[in-house]
Amino acid sequence: MPLLPPAPRLIPSRVLVATALAGGLLVAGAVPASALASAPATAGVSHPAPATVTVTGSGEATATPDTAFVAMGVEATALTTKEALAAQSTAAQALLAAVRAQGVADRDVRTENLSLNPVYQYDNGNQRLTGYQAGQGFSVRVRDLSRTGAVIQAAMDAAGNAGRVSGVTFDVADPAPLRAAARRAAHLDAREKAAQHARLSGRSLGRLVSLTESDPGRPRPVEVPAGALADAPPSVPVAPGQVKDEVVVTAVYELD
Repeated sequence: MPLLPPAPRLIPSRVLVATALAGGLLVAGAVPASALASAPATAGVSHPAPATVTVTGSGEATATPDTAFVAMGVEATALTTKEALAAQSTAAQALLAAVRAQGVADRDVRTENLSLNPVYQYDNGNQRLTGYQAGQGFSVRVRDLSRTGAVIQAAMDAAGNAGRVSGVTFDVADPAPLRAAARRAAHLDAREKAAQHARLSGRSLGRLVSLTESDPGRPRPVEVPAGALADAPPSVPVAPGQVKDEVVVTAVYELD
């Protein structure tokens, strides 16, 4: 009698399900090696900062003045405060009337100070009151430079011995164009310096990264000694010279 083949081994269904699930997890979690190789490696990569050069540039511009400012005033001394103030007031009114007669507008005259002080005399260390001195100072703007000498002369003639001139300065009425010209010169100076540094280092000048401006302080207007014009006749020409403005910038450029 022929032998029958052995009956197939029966595997419990729960074992098959567990095996299948285990295989599925392994396949789902597997990542091909080619996929790992093609993934971009961006984490931890740093880009070097571009090379830069920092320079300072300075620029200045000059202009011919078109305005004069005269510091003038009056002083009067008397035995009493009332007398001193009265004398000072009379002299000040005469001075202002003379200035206006020369074509100076009220808006161009400003009171700068008003004072009243005791006057003492010292003898052998002893202090003795001898009177009082009253004073008033004005700033007078002369828009026609050719009349500066005439304005001063007329004011001092009107005020008499009480008249005082403490200084004359010349300036420009609108300083904006002067500042703009100085700023342009400062920018050009900074860029030329940066370009030279780039050439010396074998690089080319890149973009401007930052720019700061500092004001070194506008130079004082042209000054004339107090007595230089006080005794000058109207025919004497005025030589105001030049006024100057200056700008300093700090610039940072990239080097390509």
